[in-house]
Amino acid sequence: MAIEYARNGDATIAYETFGETGEPLLLIMGLDFQMVWWPDAFCERLVAAGYHVARFDNRDTGLSTRFPEPADGGPWRALLGGTRPLYTVKDMIGDGLAVMDALGWTDAHVMGGSLGAALAQGMALLHPERVRSLTLCMGGPATAGPLRTLRYVRFGIFREFRKLPKPTTPEQEIDNLVAIYRAISSPGFPFPEEWAREAATVSQARAPRDPRTTQRHLAAGRAVKLPKLSGITAPTVVVSGADDPLFDPRAGRDLAAQIPGARFVLYPGMGHNLPEELWDDVIAQMPRSPAAHGGARRD
Repeated sequence: MAIEYARNGDATIAYETFGETGEPLLLIMGLDFQMVWWPDAFCERLVAAGYHVARFDNRDTGLSTRFPEPADGGPWRALLGGTRPLYTVKDMIGDGLAVMDALGWTDAHVMGGSLGAALAQGMALLHPERVRSLTLCMGGPATAGPLRTLRYVRFGIFREFRKLPKPTTPEQEIDNLVAIYRAISSPGFPFPEEWAREAATVSQARAPRDPRTTQRHLAAGRAVKLPKLSGITAPTVVVSGADDPLFDPRAGRDLAAQIPGARFVLYPGMGHNLPEELWDDVIAQMPRSPAAHGGARRD
């Protein structure tokens, strides 16, 4: 796929598409990760289901515009609103809209994972005319305050992150990315070792990870107060993993409860990723999906 670029103010946003026809679907990636962590095979599966798919690098990741390192602070301080943001969540939402504009899409289905789920909520709240439907994966309420958000976090996983060695070579960077993805992945399904190493290698070749991106993304999320989720009118499904090692599935249940008419789908064995074994059912759950509806747990 050829990389294309959209402009949002002073930011250049890298994106690529799968398929040429079908219902427009925008994929929004989560915190720190580049768009290549939406697997090509998953995107092709979406195309087969009748979607025209676009994925993009959030600002500060991959081939999109990178921003300078802030002078102070850290991830937890940023989450609590104590770090000066270099951009806001409105800017990040605008990046996705810029991709849609570049493609000539007046509106689209929107699927977000983790932080991407929060950005998708913000898009539906601030630009409802641009959003056909929402599929919110591994996320919680974007309107939750810092303390509420922290109650959803499963802190044990951070012990695993702290064990990672400080990388000094590209190979060690790749090893760390694979280890991070392994730690958050679904314990009830086989770990996709070969694909994860390929994605990590591609990520490293495109643009080495900047660990301060975490801080900047979190600061952006705390810089803007969004309207209440009850204002979302787009058909919505919320997908959570019962065994998510990073985010308690209560977050997804609370999110669905606050959006009128939203459905909550809980997958046993799923973690903070979408295992290939669930792709067909997840696609079937998507609102107004071209595929027939399947059957996971709907709570």
